[in-house]
Amino acid sequence: MTIRFNPSRGATLGVEWELQLVDDESRMLRQDAGQVLADVPQLSEGKFTKLRHELMESTIEVVTDPCFTVSEIVADLSSSIAQLREAAAARKMRLACTGTHPVSDWRDAVMAPIQRYAELIEEMQWLARRIQTFGVHVHVGVTDQDKAIPIINALSAYLPHFLALTASSPFWKGHDTGLASSRSIVFGSLPTAGPPHSLGDWAEFEGYMDTLLRAGTIRSIKEVWWDIRPHPDFGTVEVRMFDGIPTMREVGMVTALCQSLVTLFEQQIDRGYALPRPATWVVRDNKWRATRYGLDAIIITDDYGRTAPLRDELYELASELAPVADRLGCAEELKVIGEVLEHGAPYERQRAIRAEGGSLEDVVSATIMEFAENRFVGPREVVHAGTT
Repeated sequence: MTIRFNPSRGATLGVEWELQLVDDESRMLRQDAGQVLADVPQLSEGKFTKLRHELMESTIEVVTDPCFTVSEIVADLSSSIAQLREAAAARKMRLACTGTHPVSDWRDAVMAPIQRYAELIEEMQWLARRIQTFGVHVHVGVTDQDKAIPIINALSAYLPHFLALTASSPFWKGHDTGLASSRSIVFGSLPTAGPPHSLGDWAEFEGYMDTLLRAGTIRSIKEVWWDIRPHPDFGTVEVRMFDGIPTMREVGMVTALCQSLVTLFEQQIDRGYALPRPATWVVRDNKWRATRYGLDAIIITDDYGRTAPLRDELYELASELAPVADRLGCAEELKVIGEVLEHGAPYERQRAIRAEGGSLEDVVSATIMEFAENRFVGPREVVHAGTT
């Protein structure tokens, strides 16, 4: 089969941010996305919507227009969220974002009234019914379809980096899972989720998609939910590895990281270099290590089993990408990597609240504060001040 890829004009950007609707008093998830979306028809109706349903009614997805810079992405998201926040507040709800809600039970979730979601539930059953999870997807434009698969292969080496920086789901149904990211396990259980398949080129991708369609494994290539996948309609590679991200600053950080990496890889292809293609076992093992240990993971750095601390690798990556980010105008956003390494990734900030004697409701309050104030919240601000 032939899959047409619509080339982008450089490393254009698009972001999808899945937000939680949290009850103002109970701090539990509210299943009222339909009502909130109806209150903002200017953003939720029409062909190109900025606010959308997701699988569960506890979620509203905020979607940007195509942008050229990270600052444009932040401005686009901020405009939509300002209107969404007002609509949610009128119904006594707050907005937050973490990979899972620390307390709410997926069995209380209500499915969004959309046919393709009903079909997904029917097909996947329990695997889909429990996906009350939240993430961030970053699209980066690619100028030629023949570059897409090599770039995805190269990006797969950074799955642990993407996940550890944003891991925000240590809690599931009121319990500490012992993982940095329980979301990656819950969502990754879907049959067509997980790390991208290591493919040689675009023709091999077309052949693989054709095989899946003929076998009845998928009905559309959009049902391939890899951690990184090509999006032919948009002409992008889509990084889907990120957990729910609590602050706009961190969303800007991962957008800058993705744009810088894709730009670097495009430049290397244009100069005639072959991009790295890590072994499948390395990619899968490293994803698990970041899922379990987050920033404290010791990751595999080559096909021979050599290892290094992920924190060290992230410091080196940020330094390596700094000149690229500077040319793209996103150097300041990329520097937030250093702040996360210093002050803690979201899962670490959540556990710090529990370590100080805070409740899981306090954890939810902190995520609400982080989202609203766009800053990292320390445990004493919540535990000793009470919920807000």
